[in-house]
Amino acid sequence: MIRKLKRKDFDSVFQIIEASFPEDEYRTYDEQKALLDNKAYEVYTVLNYDDNTIKAFIAVWEFDSFVFIEHFAVNPTHRNNGVGSEFLRKFVRMQEKIVCLEVEPPDNEIASRRIGFYERNNFFLNKYPYTQPPISTGRNPVPLLIMTYGRYINNMEFDKIKKEIFTKVYKQS
Repeated sequence: MIRKLKRKDFDSVFQIIEASFPEDEYRTYDEQKALLDNKAYEVYTVLNYDDNTIKAFIAVWEFDSFVFIEHFAVNPTHRNNGVGSEFLRKFVRMQEKIVCLEVEPPDNEIASRRIGFYERNNFFLNKYPYTQPPISTGRNPVPLLIMTYGRYINNMEFDKIKKEIFTKVYKQS
């Protein structure tokens, strides 16, 4: 069952973030936790009912015309057993807007496998150039691509999505 993150569980989510993403792709602990006070930002989780630990989470920004998945990860102890696919499928079915996310270009095996995972879950890789600005002080920009659920997007849609992500998520103009 998908549920919204309880603040007391933030530390568990942050541990999964640290284990799942390169440092340039997430904020510091305090900056990430502060996002919980932003009304456009939400974290959804799936729990392991045996021990009440978090199996997986999806952190999203909800905008007027789309939902941006900023982070999606499965707890390393629950990977490769279908948890991620099931969670992602249920989450996107709950949405009534375009769902998009960032991925690294398919320049290595891990990035190619990640893209393949999303493609198997009905996401489409859009080929528009895109570089994530530094997510936090001391972090580096990251070349990425945008994937969208259910279909490709056109250039106008991409520009609108990019502009909103850059201004509201990364605080860039």
